[in-house]
Amino acid sequence: MITWSTSKEDCEVIEKIVERAQELRIERDILDLEMDIEAAHENCPLRLKELLDADKFNFLHDVYGIINNLNRETGKLENCFLPRFAK
Repeated sequence: MITWSTSKEDCEVIEKIVERAQELRIERDILDLEMDIEAAHENCPLRLKELLDADKFNFLHDVYGIINNLNRETGKLENCFLPRFAK
């Protein structure tokens, strides 16, 4: 279950991650991507600042991995996907 209880500070970093994803032309609705990352972070805590600052290859790996492997009903990552910036 997704509780949407992410801290204000984490939400601010997630917004920056989404902005960077847009700059890299990731084709995903802004709100959908923000919710995907927040749900993933809630169920598989991420090192958000490190993800934001990651090189392009590793940043894209985690963002696309979240997009492609997130169960949007439970908020859990499936298919044995583990983001590189998971805690």
